[in-house]
Amino acid sequence: MNTLADARLYGIVDLSYLSADTAPVAAEKLLEGGIDILQIRAKQTDISIVAALAEEIHMLTAPLGVPLILNDYPDLLRNVPAEGAHVGQDDMTVAEARAAAGRPVIIGKSTHSIAQACAAAREGADYLGFGPLFATPTKPGRSAIGLEDIAAVNDGVKVPVFCIGGIKLANLARVREAGARRVVIVSGWLEAEDMASAVRMARQTLSEA
Repeated sequence: MNTLADARLYGIVDLSYLSADTAPVAAEKLLEGGIDILQIRAKQTDISIVAALAEEIHMLTAPLGVPLILNDYPDLLRNVPAEGAHVGQDDMTVAEARAAAGRPVIIGKSTHSIAQACAAAREGADYLGFGPLFATPTKPGRSAIGLEDIAAVNDGVKVPVFCIGGIKLANLARVREAGARRVVIVSGWLEAEDMASAVRMARQTLSEA
């Protein structure tokens, strides 16, 4: 299984953009492009559909050693073969998520400031989401935090930090220059004509000096 420390590109199959039928197809294309971590985000979706989708997509991620993360639903990890869960800043604590999972898993947490990032790291999160850097329809009502704190948050915590929120190929160079080492891209990949190629382009841009 890929390690979080080595991960750079985090993909999400988001049912705000996809259906339960097209999500596995998108997952396959993202994996073909070379993502390091994959999350299933299925807000307001019946939990039985989330569980079935996780079972199907895990058959794609497992042979490649790519961790599969569930957005919310850590309790599903008792019965679903995914590697972890991601919780929001206003959701349960990391400890509560681990207890709900009932087994050793990866727990990530969303953060929106340096203070929240440091607190989540102290709380025991395995990785952090940091953003939204730019305004994004996936986080309505959440103000963009900008690029100013990216370098500081990476220096201030010991766990991997994945910048998120409105990141696309068009602004990825700016995000990298601000100090980002790892990114989450959602619509920039899911709406791409060639998802796999878009992932490869993102890796190249993130790797440029």
